[in-house]
Amino acid sequence: MGEHKRIGILTSGGDCAGLNAVIRAVVYRAIGTYDWEVLGICRATQGLMSNPPDVVRLDISSVDSLLTVGGTFLGTTNKGDPFAFPMPDGSVCDRSQEIIDHYHQLGLDALIGIGGDGSLAILRKIAQQGNINFVGIPKTIDNDVAITERSIGFDTAVNIATEALDRLHFTAASHSRVMILEVMGRDAGHIALSAGIAGGAHVILIPEIPYTLANICDKIMERQKRGQNFTLMVVAEAVRTESGEPVMNTNRLGQCRLGGIGQYLSDQISTCSGAETRVTVLGHVQRGGIPSPLDRLLGSAFGVAAVDLIAEGKFDHMVTWQNRQITSVPILEAISQYSTVDPNGTLVKTARGLGICLGS
Repeated sequence: MGEHKRIGILTSGGDCAGLNAVIRAVVYRAIGTYDWEVLGICRATQGLMSNPPDVVRLDISSVDSLLTVGGTFLGTTNKGDPFAFPMPDGSVCDRSQEIIDHYHQLGLDALIGIGGDGSLAILRKIAQQGNINFVGIPKTIDNDVAITERSIGFDTAVNIATEALDRLHFTAASHSRVMILEVMGRDAGHIALSAGIAGGAHVILIPEIPYTLANICDKIMERQKRGQNFTLMVVAEAVRTESGEPVMNTNRLGQCRLGGIGQYLSDQISTCSGAETRVTVLGHVQRGGIPSPLDRLLGSAFGVAAVDLIAEGKFDHMVTWQNRQITSVPILEAISQYSTVDPNGTLVKTARGLGICLGS
């Protein structure tokens, strides 16, 4: 059993399906196996910046029904870097010490943080600064955290994007249209590539592989000559214009977000090929919904493994999925790299082997 401990858990960065499965597994393992206390920290690091800290005591009954619930019941945020936190007067303030002080004030022996590379980098920096025993769990629908084959949320996002392509297939065929599906992927094309292959797309564009509009139009016209009067196309939001410019949307607050590449391509393709085009931007639908069985399995395995790392005193590590099993790596090793699509990898070769146009 070992000594009694009190551990904290938080979810940070963008939400995704499978986070609640991780929280549930952490509570089951910590309480059921080790008889520890578990505190859930609300709204990521903002919960530790609150005074008093915004936390909730977790027990097995409080998490028992969370396995199939999307999002994170603890809440999360991808705004407000604690080292440069935006204040009401427009200034920025380093509030990292507040997080450290409240961690120790709560009597926590360790902290589990579930996040992507950006969140894990910030949490690790705070942990190093404040003598916090920290363990990381990778989550991102983009699947771009290094040294893990899978991150929480990716499989569900791919399932949703694939279902969208399945549905677009019929309306594309009925109206002889080019249907363009714009999916998430801030820097990497993993969702677009996996969903594109699984959903029978004819064109897949990802940021890792340059494209020309001429190649895309050739593919569309080649299909038309064969009597196939529709084309399914999936594009990652991070794909740039043919000349290399990022496509951004600016909201009323002046904040820039990736988005709009689907409409850009629609305009260009209808001009060069004469095809009728329609655009669907999947957006945050990819983050929501019931987690897939694989994300539930992965979340459960990651949660149990993270608690076991604490029991072993193995801190400053991130749990990973490699070669069909759970292992762990130093967090610094994971966040110092980036997992983009390998242009010579298996899935790219598969796509080319299926005759899918990748734009190059």
